[in-house]
Amino acid sequence: QVQLVESGGGVVQAGGSLRLSCAASALTFSTYTMAWFRQAPGKEREFVCGVYRSGTITYCDDLVKGRFTISKDNAKSTVYLQMISLKPEDTAVYLCAAAQGVIGLRLDSKYDYWGQGTQVTVSS
Repeated sequence: QVQLVESGGGVVQAGGSLRLSCAASALTFSTYTMAWFRQAPGKEREFVCGVYRSGTITYCDDLVKGRFTISKDNAKSTVYLQMISLKPEDTAVYLCAAAQGVIGLRLDSKYDYWGQGTQVTVSS
């Protein structure tokens, strides 16, 4: 059974940093596109960053570009989200998602598997 397990969330002051991890199991990780989405209370789920299968091509939403970095370690079946210069508006549950093959990164309907999420809270 495929599992995606996120970790690394927490409470941080504005301007601080966090590193999220998503460990995958029971799938051929190197063949999957991975992404981070987030969902704040009362808001729709939104795309944050994505990385294609090999790990060399990444893309982040303009809202986080320059502050967030996604990376993929195929040897460890893990995807990371390094977040710096955090803002209160980054507060959300961050979810990891996996899709086989090449897809439009922003399209959450294209992802095959989702994690349960990890809470990130940024205080002002």
